[in-house]
Amino acid sequence: MLTMTAYRMRLDVKVSLDPTLGCGQAHRWIKKGNVWEGVLGDRIVTLEERDGHLLCGGTDDKRMMLEYLRHEDDLDAIYEDISKRDPFVRELASLCPGMRILKQDPWECIATYLLATHANVKRIAAMTDAVCRTFGKDLGGRHSFPAAKDIADRRHMIDECKLGFREGRFIELAEKVADGVFVPDDLSKMGYRECFDTLNGLKGVGSKVADCVSLFAYGHLNAFPIDSRIERVLRERYGVSGNRGELSAFASGRFGRYAGYAQELLYHSGIILGSHAQVGGSQPI
Repeated sequence: MLTMTAYRMRLDVKVSLDPTLGCGQAHRWIKKGNVWEGVLGDRIVTLEERDGHLLCGGTDDKRMMLEYLRHEDDLDAIYEDISKRDPFVRELASLCPGMRILKQDPWECIATYLLATHANVKRIAAMTDAVCRTFGKDLGGRHSFPAAKDIADRRHMIDECKLGFREGRFIELAEKVADGVFVPDDLSKMGYRECFDTLNGLKGVGSKVADCVSLFAYGHLNAFPIDSRIERVLRERYGVSGNRGELSAFASGRFGRYAGYAQELLYHSGIILGSHAQVGGSQPI
């Protein structure tokens, strides 16, 4: 545990760190004791909940941290909205308070989720770490996520990352961004549908990744990423099956403008319910 003097500031934001940082939406956070350590830009950042306060170390950029944690999201209103719409989500929300959707850097989010194809959270984190160690800046124990140009300029080193079949598409994306053919920040100006379609047009992205990035990087809270786990939940809990378009339409109608928050709860419903049954867990993930 860090001492009080190791923390640079206190953040006034309602958040539960375990479900927010441990749910797999971002892949650079590690829990050490009671402290979460992550890398944001060129900073090793620490976060800890202590005595009802959120303490932050490694940076004094309060605006950056509040934006990253999407402090503007009214969690009470969001949870109330999705809970009114669905009793199962209401149960999950009551067991997992304080989980927030993060606002991630667009380039880093697209690049890491490109690696997510046919990979679990642990594997994604391992590949992301390998990319950072190979191409990123050494920050002293952790490495920054590399700029696209750093990857493109040293593409011959990509074998060291052991990305498998994802290797070619990862290099291609880095080259497009480095050459200005694709500019991730430009998508920030787009509505959800245009953003989704643009992402979905990138080689190796696909609808699930396009929705993940739309949600986690561009803040389209109505995005509802659909993978095999969500398909199973929708089938077993709601009796709904079909193609991506049909499932997306159901989710939009059922969960509304905050479908992304509902998706995170549904995705981790097994963990949330299991943890609560075992330890009465208010921090289930």
